[in-house]
Amino acid sequence: MSGGARDRNEPWVCPRCEGAGFVLDSNDEAAPCDCHDVRVRRARSQGVSSVIPKRYRGVSFERFPVTEMAIGNPEVVRAVRRFCDQVEERVEDGRGLWFMGDVGTGKTTLAMLVSKAALDAGRTVAIYSVPHLLARIRDTYDADAREQSYIEFFRRLVEVDLLHLDDLGTEKQTDWVLEQLYSLINQRYEEQRSIVLTTNLDFEDLERQIGKRTVSRLLEMTDQLPVFGADRREPYPARSALG
Repeated sequence: MSGGARDRNEPWVCPRCEGAGFVLDSNDEAAPCDCHDVRVRRARSQGVSSVIPKRYRGVSFERFPVTEMAIGNPEVVRAVRRFCDQVEERVEDGRGLWFMGDVGTGKTTLAMLVSKAALDAGRTVAIYSVPHLLARIRDTYDADAREQSYIEFFRRLVEVDLLHLDDLGTEKQTDWVLEQLYSLINQRYEEQRSIVLTTNLDFEDLERQIGKRTVSRLLEMTDQLPVFGADRREPYPARSALG
């Protein structure tokens, strides 16, 4: 890769000790590297999805579509850049971002910028669309002794530094879904853990979908950023399989 940039989907390697776990001090004696805490956090987050989806691996403030979004939503893009520049402090403080807007306006792209910045800073990140996350939680119910249990998976979702929830509000509403979302978000709220989320719903519709208690906590945990614009996917005509 050009410029020596690291693929965000490769294992994180400390730039100071280059993975050795120690550095040489002024007397040329080995001393523990201060990346120990990063290694502990990453060990605790194993078993959650921290992979940037292929479509978003090249996303950048200097590339399309973010450069175009900076024209239509300049304040939003500036806010995201500030968050990324201060990602370690924001994560430590348990702060997050809430992207809302119509389909195709670039909410997920902006959220992925935040997740990539956190990963580059050595922070642990879990990235899920909400329907996929709920399906993953259900899978833990049938796990055998060798697989990750519900309690273990839930604990890691709570402990990860940044939880990225995409398409909140698209899940089918059931009592079980409401319980799972409230339990997860409330636990992260109490532990002051960061959340980045995207949704097509406004506040009132989201309250009806996932409950007022859950939305109230999200409002306190995040800065809300409305993203405006036309659906960026619409200009591409459907291609017929028949030619």
